[in-house]
Amino acid sequence: MKPSFQQLVASFAFFIAPALVAQTEIPDWCRSLPRAEYKTLQRVPISDAWFEVYKVAPAVFAIYEPHQSEETIGYLIVGQQRALLFDTGMGISDVKSVTAQLTQLPVVVLNSHTHDDHVGGNWQFDTVYGMDTDFTRKSAQGSRAAAQEEIGSGQICGTLPKGFDPAAYATRPWKITKFMHDGDRIDLGGRSLTIIATPGHTPDAISLFDAANGLLFTGDTYYPGTIWIYAPETNLAAYDASIRRLAALAPQVRMVLGAHNIPVASPSVLPQLVTAFEAARDHKVPATPAGTGKVTYKVDNFSFLMRDPK
Repeated sequence: MKPSFQQLVASFAFFIAPALVAQTEIPDWCRSLPRAEYKTLQRVPISDAWFEVYKVAPAVFAIYEPHQSEETIGYLIVGQQRALLFDTGMGISDVKSVTAQLTQLPVVVLNSHTHDDHVGGNWQFDTVYGMDTDFTRKSAQGSRAAAQEEIGSGQICGTLPKGFDPAAYATRPWKITKFMHDGDRIDLGGRSLTIIATPGHTPDAISLFDAANGLLFTGDTYYPGTIWIYAPETNLAAYDASIRRLAALAPQVRMVLGAHNIPVASPSVLPQLVTAFEAARDHKVPATPAGTGKVTYKVDNFSFLMRDPK
């Protein structure tokens, strides 16, 4: 028997305000939530039911969007003088309000890359750093088509926020206040973050390294789940070089924090990722069709969605 909407809400323990917009069909990916790994993390209460927030390290908060199929995760990294928000998510609800509940310090935004599901809240912030690439500049102009795909059939789990207008949904343009480059450091006061250019998934993809605390934020270069490396802007040779660069850092890393699904992984995944990608790239494992022009390669605990080589 198909569960009722009320049963679904109860099973996920989501707060539902009156007049929220409900999706009647329950996507398959939604049925597997909540992910078991979140039970081991410290949840931080906030007032916005679209998000879930978890404290994953001292003064580091994972801002998770479980109601949309991307299951995007941004990170608020708090120093003594200011905080950095590494990705602003879908832009479906008010991420700035969430950060205000977590810190009173000024917040700087930096994106792991500028696909629409990572930059949706950029427009809300006065200070947004961006990589010095043409891809970043183009992304900053915003996009309606990409955003609309994110709320299409099967993309929403449960409800959309009160007041959200699906017909008007778009990734709003934002202003880049400072261009950044590989190796640049961002001082938050008592906490320094280093930008590591990791192109491949996109030309402007980066990772962020908090060396003093052994925290490596990998964006979409690595996350626990099927890694998407099939888009026109994806460069597999660059991706290979980038993951090798991250694997070399593994001895210095205590925790890997990706941008989708689950926020915490062991540094052992970094060298394993290199080996798994080699097997996929060289077609040493079978390819499974995954839609027009795409295939999935599964290698041990890794999965890659790539262009069909045929």
